[in-house]
Amino acid sequence: MISDEKKRVLELFAEGRKLYKLMRFDEAAQRFQRALDIDPNDGPSKVYVARCKQYALDPPDEDWDGVYVMKHK
Repeated sequence: MISDEKKRVLELFAEGRKLYKLMRFDEAAQRFQRALDIDPNDGPSKVYVARCKQYALDPPDEDWDGVYVMKHK
């Protein structure tokens, strides 16, 4: 059984993913950060916070399909 805490992390992550795909990166980052406030070790949320910050500074093209393309190692 999943704890209530983990359920909330998953809900916030799902909300963040929806906003991310809509290119609403600041709002998405807030959801991922709230998930991390509950579970600081949530790896996927950490990854998406970083991606959101990057895309907020350097947005993808208008026809972006939601797929992350790494430009630097």
